[in-house]
Amino acid sequence: MCGITGIWYRSPTDPAQLVRQVRLMNDTLTHRGPDDEGVWSDGESGVALGNRRLAVLDVSSAGHQPMISRCGRYVIVYNGEFYNFVAVRKELEGTGKCFRSNTDTEVILEGCAHWGVRSMVERMNGMFAFVIWDRTVRTLTLVRDRLGIKPLYYGWCGNTFLFGSELKALCAYPDFSYEVDRNSLALFVRHGYIPAPHSIYKGIYKLPPAHILELNGDDESPILVPYWSATEIVERGLTQPFAGSDIEAVEYLDTLLRDAVRLRMIADVPLGAFLSGGVDSSTVVALMQAQSTQPVKTFTIGFEEKRFDEAQYAKRVARHLGTDHTELYVTPGDAQSVIPELASIYDEPFSDFSQVPTFLVSKLTRQHVTVSLSGDGGDELYGGYENYAVIQNLCKRLRYVPHALRVLAAKAIQAISPAQWGTLFRHAKACSPSSVEGSLIGDKLHKLSDLLTKSTPEAMYHQLISHCESPNDLVIGACEPPTAFTDDIHWARVREPIEHMMYLDLVTYLPDDILTKVDRASMAVSLEARVPMLDHRLVEFAWQLPLSLKIRDGRRKWLLRQVLYRYVPPEIMNRPKMGFSMPIHEWLRGPLRDWAESLLEESRLIREGFFHPKQVRQKWSEHLSGERNWKYLMWDVLMFQAWQERWLKK
Repeated sequence: MCGITGIWYRSPTDPAQLVRQVRLMNDTLTHRGPDDEGVWSDGESGVALGNRRLAVLDVSSAGHQPMISRCGRYVIVYNGEFYNFVAVRKELEGTGKCFRSNTDTEVILEGCAHWGVRSMVERMNGMFAFVIWDRTVRTLTLVRDRLGIKPLYYGWCGNTFLFGSELKALCAYPDFSYEVDRNSLALFVRHGYIPAPHSIYKGIYKLPPAHILELNGDDESPILVPYWSATEIVERGLTQPFAGSDIEAVEYLDTLLRDAVRLRMIADVPLGAFLSGGVDSSTVVALMQAQSTQPVKTFTIGFEEKRFDEAQYAKRVARHLGTDHTELYVTPGDAQSVIPELASIYDEPFSDFSQVPTFLVSKLTRQHVTVSLSGDGGDELYGGYENYAVIQNLCKRLRYVPHALRVLAAKAIQAISPAQWGTLFRHAKACSPSSVEGSLIGDKLHKLSDLLTKSTPEAMYHQLISHCESPNDLVIGACEPPTAFTDDIHWARVREPIEHMMYLDLVTYLPDDILTKVDRASMAVSLEARVPMLDHRLVEFAWQLPLSLKIRDGRRKWLLRQVLYRYVPPEIMNRPKMGFSMPIHEWLRGPLRDWAESLLEESRLIREGFFHPKQVRQKWSEHLSGERNWKYLMWDVLMFQAWQERWLKK
């Protein structure tokens, strides 16, 4: 695991200047690679590549990057893990290739030299972002893994092309433009993240998952082509479904998962796993322990707030499996102390609440191991999110209700303010004035009314996951661009609303929220996080499965549970799903209020000019009073405010 960066002036440049510049960019990524550092430059071409290395495979100096191919034509910088590299290496050795190291980096390099980049990357099973410079034809090629597990940013700064694992590396370029893309900011306040290919800065982009970008010296417009398509995988799986029995499906999934986990246990450094006690992480740990001769090291954090504490469940799973388990209970103060660091860790606005506990569990884990397996991906592939059921049930109840009548019902609900609804509810239920249930009933009814006005399940889901219904009205000068959520021309053709929601999450929420969160939180403490559930073979198989094998009798992730029950008894696992989150809505009214007030002060909002102050202040007031729960939107605004305080030049 590493951090990569580089620069291309595309004209002859002083080699010493190139090296100095890329070293500055490299230095911002030390957390991603504390074990080694390297820079390669070609002054005649004006190109330089940089790498910070976290040594995981072949920790010797033979793994030093940037690495030059044996033929001398290609230079690579690489971030990630290529799990089936031993098999591909044997294939290359069969053609006469010789190797100087035991690294997967060299296999990628020699494979690209022998077969070409696309043919090589199609052979790769792993998480990766790499860049190859062809010294003969002067072409720069950027590649990102199929699911978007590893990040890669790129863009032009004047006549200079920059790339890097994180935005902070690009920001180290002296002439970097810090101009905020207000359209991307609109996307952020809707989703809590910025979807690829957009970034918070104008002219800077995320390389989309499963894409190759090629830039040559004669053309300023990069050629961007996909080498794998989630849309095609979804459509192919649904038209060519798995035809075996339930038992055969369980057996095949068990076999695939076991192999995916086995591959991700290969390391020359200490290895462990995150364990929340939920279905996904418990399945990964169970399959690790089944293939290990020693107790697997597992890690979890617990919270004083019982509503958010999963440590007790993780302990039961760990005890049953016999893992070497470590848990740490953190106080609200411990969690809140991380908040000032978030803008540096996530150098682009990002506001998933679980970014805090994810960082804390990563920090705990890094004290013991260098690599940790994670259960991410199970919800998107096997129908685990509660929102899927919410939309499905709502659609069933409304299918015979004319749309016009639904709109009238929505208007009737909205005619009564959330506060008035709360008062009516408390009187009807004889609740106390401070009842949480009573104070939020109006908020929930107004959110329901927004769903009633939507005419399709897709529109309902988009509304449900939106933190802000009209970002263009909140962000000054913004025009929200289309995304995979709204651009139906590129949607996969699916039969069921739930399948459509799962597909949308696979291509948006998973890479741009979940995997971004895990990558930045883990790499901030120099921990490599691996996600076996997202082995592309598993993704392809999951989309061949009928929906009845994923959700059965209201039970989400049915098939995955059947695999888990082979290793962990159902009575240990049968409990309500808990999110890995924090009581941010309460903290904003309590211990975080002064911090929030300083960022949301009206004169400051006016001076900065990104948000319409009256809208922000109104929603902040409604949140403080308990009339509405604007926790998602307020956290979005606060995370942007904290980000710009850290990153924007004054």
